[in-house]
Amino acid sequence: VLALGLDPGVKEDQLITDEKYATAAGAINFGFPVLSDVDIPQILPTGICTYEHVVSGIPLDKIVSRAIEVRDIKIKITEIPIPVPYGAGFEGERVRKEQMQVEFGGKRTVAFELLRGKSMQEVEDGKIEIVGPEVDQVEQGAALPLGMLIEVAGRKFQEDFETVLERRNHAFISCANGIFHMGQRAIVWIRISKEAFNKGFRLKHLGEILIAKIHDEYSAIVDKVQVKIITDEEKMKAPLEEAREIYRERDERIGGMKDEDVDTLYSCILCQSYAPDHVCIVTPQRLGLCGAYTWLDCKASFELNPRGPNEPVKKGRCLEEVKGQWEGVNEYLKLKSHGNLERFNAYSMIEDPMTSCGCFECIAAILPETNGIMIVNREFTEMTPVGMTFSTMAGQVGGGIQTPGFIGMGKLYITSEKFISADGGIKRLVWMPKGLKEEIRQRLENRLAEIGEPDLLDKIATEEDATASEDLVKFLQAKGHPALSMEPMM
Repeated sequence: VLALGLDPGVKEDQLITDEKYATAAGAINFGFPVLSDVDIPQILPTGICTYEHVVSGIPLDKIVSRAIEVRDIKIKITEIPIPVPYGAGFEGERVRKEQMQVEFGGKRTVAFELLRGKSMQEVEDGKIEIVGPEVDQVEQGAALPLGMLIEVAGRKFQEDFETVLERRNHAFISCANGIFHMGQRAIVWIRISKEAFNKGFRLKHLGEILIAKIHDEYSAIVDKVQVKIITDEEKMKAPLEEAREIYRERDERIGGMKDEDVDTLYSCILCQSYAPDHVCIVTPQRLGLCGAYTWLDCKASFELNPRGPNEPVKKGRCLEEVKGQWEGVNEYLKLKSHGNLERFNAYSMIEDPMTSCGCFECIAAILPETNGIMIVNREFTEMTPVGMTFSTMAGQVGGGIQTPGFIGMGKLYITSEKFISADGGIKRLVWMPKGLKEEIRQRLENRLAEIGEPDLLDKIATEEDATASEDLVKFLQAKGHPALSMEPMM
């Protein structure tokens, strides 16, 4: 890169000497872009140079970063500037309650993370902004809200890549010693241990990790990264609502794709650090149980990083059309579960269901006395008709084992045509928390209208109607819920 400054001795309309203009022309001829803090004529179209040829009027304090961008130089941060050890050996480390200095999200506060692509002018590479109290300003054991906004820019970056990079936060943050990360989107849970805190770990170091690792792994498409971390509850409300709208738009991208339309599914083993034998098989009509990865997201992830957590899986010969079992998927499952799992049914929660890790948005559980199922989301902390809270059930369902009668899943799957279709589908749904029911009401109404059961929504109980199984049965009988007269699930 050739950088040129003002020459005071030349004519006012010339700005720099003839020699400098000639040198600039020579540099361009060799493919070197020219930058200047002086307003010399610009040559912005690409051609001989990778990008722009002459860029002028750049403030001196921005000229180095602009030179890196125009010359297409890729930054690699070899040592992340954080006060704790960092490496894959710490991924999957738990921080127990008694070890914790502070936490974000989980059951105590709201926490979310969102990654967005922006223009090159909107992102200042390496910038970290903290809005709200730092972890050293609250008591030990406190819980803070958290909004983590990551903005990236790159000439080759596409909107389809946002979810892929955003979901990688889990692995990036988990590799820091003494830092626990679980979940995604608006159900994030992060803990900082006392040991990490005492070594000097603060919120800004979360930003340092994300900036370094995104540059390291995605330099082909990302040139700049900036991070804003919000812990002020009031200032987090507007970004949270915006994030939820973006999540909804992402969910709708998969559109009308059907499982039958493709011969290739995708895997996700991102969570094997916590559940070594867990394998997600993502289909067009069944997204990952975390709710963050659709079939299209996994496809984009593989294109970005063929050696990453998502791989194409050929269906192969169909073994069980109704249950959704394929020979190629079973072979892949056996390999990636280290021989611990042999088969999987995509559309059943009773027979050989998919495994769960711990990042699921919801859990579906069979209620034998009702001949139906209940669904509980992570945000609901009260008792459920199955006699367990979400957290208790999560301990039973997670860990990468098949648990017939229980599955972890994403919220979008509830209104899929393939939702436990081998077991009777959505007509089996007898109970769910009111908050979840309202959140997906529009999609529920549309799906129930499709199957000719528009009145079923009012027959699905919430915690306001029943929390004990005997009360639930009475409610269902009074409403005439169709699950009571369907074939036995077991």
